[in-house]
Amino acid sequence: MKKFFLGFAVVSLLIAGVLSYFASGDPDGLDKTVEETGIAEHAQDHPLSGSTFADYAFGGDDRFTGLAGVLGVVVVLALSFGLFWFLRKKTDA
Repeated sequence: MKKFFLGFAVVSLLIAGVLSYFASGDPDGLDKTVEETGIAEHAQDHPLSGSTFADYAFGGDDRFTGLAGVLGVVVVLALSFGLFWFLRKKTDA
C-alpha cells in the first residue's frame, strides 16, 4: 500500500510540475461563452486575484506554473494525509 501512495505522489508531482507547462493558455468553452455573450463585462476580480498562486502561477509569473502546481500538490497531499491520520480508527493493540 505504501508503494501505491508513493507512486501516486510521484505521478501527481510530475503531472503538476512538468505537464502543466503544456496546458493551453486559450480560454476553455465556458470562458469563451462568457466572453461571447457579454457576461464577462459584468465580472469582478476575485478578492484573492492578487494572491501568490492566482492564475496557476507563482507570483503572477507564468514561468513558475510548474512550481505553483508542485506546491499545490504538496499542500493538498499534506492536508489529506493529516486529515486521514486524524480521522483514522484507533485500534487497541
